[in-house]
Formats: sequence, structure tokens, C-alpha cells
Amino acid sequence: MTARTTAADLRGRVTSTGTAARVRVHGVDAGARRTTVEAATVPPEPVTPPSEPAPTPTSPQPPTPRRPGPRTLRTHVGTVVGVVILGVLLWRLGTGALVDGLRRIDAVTVLAALGIGVVTTVLSAWRWQLVARALRIRLPFGPAVADYYRALFLNAALPGGVLGDVHRAVRHGQSAGDLRRGVKAVVLERVAGQIALAVFGAAALLVLPSPVRDEARDVAPLAALAVTGALAVVLAVRMNRASTRRRGALRTGLGEARQGLLSRQAGPGVAVASAVILAGHLAMFVVAARVTGSAASVAVLIPLAVLALVAMGLPLNVGGFGPREGVTAWAFGAAGLGASSGVAVAVVYGVLSFVASLPGAVVLVARWYGGLRGYSPAAEESSAGVSNANVSANDSARLASSSLPFSADPREGRPMTPDSV
Repeated sequence: MTARTTAADLRGRVTSTGTAARVRVHGVDAGARRTTVEAATVPPEPVTPPSEPAPTPTSPQPPTPRRPGPRTLRTHVGTVVGVVILGVLLWRLGTGALVDGLRRIDAVTVLAALGIGVVTTVLSAWRWQLVARALRIRLPFGPAVADYYRALFLNAALPGGVLGDVHRAVRHGQSAGDLRRGVKAVVLERVAGQIALAVFGAAALLVLPSPVRDEARDVAPLAALAVTGALAVVLAVRMNRASTRRRGALRTGLGEARQGLLSRQAGPGVAVASAVILAGHLAMFVVAARVTGSAASVAVLIPLAVLALVAMGLPLNVGGFGPREGVTAWAFGAAGLGASSGVAVAVVYGVLSFVASLPGAVVLVARWYGGLRGYSPAAEESSAGVSNANVSANDSARLASSSLPFSADPREGRPMTPDSV
């Protein structure tokens, strides 16, 4: 009994050591029948992958200097050419008449320039408002006058002569929520002034006595036919080659131009404002001529003033100075009034125009001070009610289409239109 009990007790006894178990039966070592039991609770040791060599630290590479691209060169070449033109004129003709004309600017002349500037700037802002409303962008009159004054000051103070208009266009487009229409409103507003200058200038140069009247009478019909034919050919070629999308964009742009300048809502006001603004610029030129001592009649000075205003449209100037002085010197010399007198009149005209834009400096400083006090210009625009009546998501992401001849890209700083009218 004792042996059986002992054998029965030993038959189920298992002694485990680590992960192996040995079974003893009848007190006899059953090593030959050893059963190895894997411990399920012991996880396998992780296999460590071979370590990769740590990357050696490298010193940061200095940025590669970028070469000026075509846009940068095109932006600065106009400034350089304007400075060269003005320097050559002063070198060849002297500074006597110029200095004498600047010395004659008195308080009465300054007040006259400021008064003419108020009339032309207020009417220009009204013209801008009419075009913007025709494009379904609301623009309050007060902020429009302030923005226009600031743009005129920036145009006169910065190289290129158009950076103020670029800033005005982009800022209004962003505040209105439609950048494309905001830029197009400024472009069309400037185009309206150029149309008035072209129509009146052509009539004045053909009727009034001027150095180019005889040549203009012979060349004008042929030039008009050539320009009309060239525009027709270019338009036909572009319409044939353009895709359906570009054709639609061109039709849209032409439709908006017609709506902004020729509609019943905006057309009459734009025409009247453009005529009075042009008259103001011509009056400023006559004042400058009188200040420099020119005794020529108004009928003689008007064609010369038209040529000067046309020259201001060339994108080769420094705040308007440059080609204007060159063309005026030639025109006065051809009219028998003296080339040096022409340079003096042009420079005095530029100085008076800068004086007329000085309220824009007050606007600029006031808004800068308001920004320091935490007053956001965007909040000003929104509180003034500048909003878009019909905002399109696709239109907001695009600038003015390059299909139109007077479109512009604000990033390049290229002239949209001259600042003469």
C-alpha cells in the first residue's frame, strides 16, 4: 500500500525549474522522457537591429544670391532713364532759368496749386467711385478722396510715378473682397483720363498753332488708319488663337469696360469729370508758365501742355520728371520760346503738382499713426461700408486679365496708366 500510494503521489508531481519540467515516476529519474514546457508568459527577447551611423552635422549652406530678373530690371530702368534725361537737359541748357523759376514760387502760387489740386483730386475720386459702382463695387466718397490723395503723393514721391495707383487698386480690391474688380476699377478710371487727353489733344494739336500742327495734319489720318487696322488684326488673331476660356475672359473684360465707362449710370459723370480734370491740369501748366516769366498766350501754351502731359505717360520718369522736361524743352524751342524756358516750366509744373499732392502726406501720416494706436485700415474700410455687391470666388483669386491693353500686374510695379490726367 505504501509503495502504490507513493507511486500515485509521485506520478502527478511536476517540478519546474526555469522553462523545463522533470517528471519523476516511482522515484526513478525519467530523464529520457523529459518534457520541456515553454513558458508562455515569458516574451521572446527583442532583436536589436544593427545601429546605423549617426548623420554627421553639416553647416547650413548660405543662400544663393538671386540674379535680378527681367521684372526687376524693367522696374528700375525707367528710373535710371528719367534721371539721365533730366541730368543731360540741365547739363546742356544750364540751371539759370530753372533756378529763377523756382525762386518765383510764392504763397499765392502755392495756394493756387492747392486749389487746383483740390478740384482735380475730388473729381478724380468721384470718377473712381462712378466706375467702381458700375462694376458693382461700393466705394464711399470720403475714403475715395483720402485714398486718391495718398496715391497722388506716393506717385509724386516714389520712382516710377504709378506705385500709389498700384497700392490704391490692390488695397481697394482686398477690402472689397474682389481683387480683380478692384484693380480693374482703378485701371478703367485712369483709362478714362487718357481717353479725354487723347481726344482733346488730337483736336488741340490739329487746330491750335503748335510745333507739330503741320506734321500732325499730314500724318494724323494715316496714323489713325494704321492704328485701327493694327488693332483689328491683333484682335482677330487673338480671337482665333485664344481658347474658349480666354475668349470668355476677353468678352467679360470688354463688357466690364463698356459698363464702367459707357453705361448710362457712369458714362456722363465720367465724361464730365475727365473734361474738368484735364482743364485743371492745363491750368496748372499755364500757372507754371506764368511763374517762370513766359508771356506766351494761352492758345500757344495749350498744345505745348498737351505734349507735356502725353510725355508724362511714358514709364521713364522719376515722380513724373524726365521725358516731360525733354519734350517740353523741344516744344518750347520749336515754338521760339526757348528750350531752357521749357525745362523751367516743366520743372515748376512738377513742383506745383507735388505741392498739390501734399494733403496725401497728411492722410498717410494720419493712417500710420492710427495703425500705431491699433486702428486697422481694414476695419476702417469695413466700417465705411466698402463691400462688394456680387463677389465671385473665382474672380477674387485673379487679378485684372492681361487680355486688355491697359491691364497691369501690381507685383511688377508697371505703369497701369500715366498719372497726368
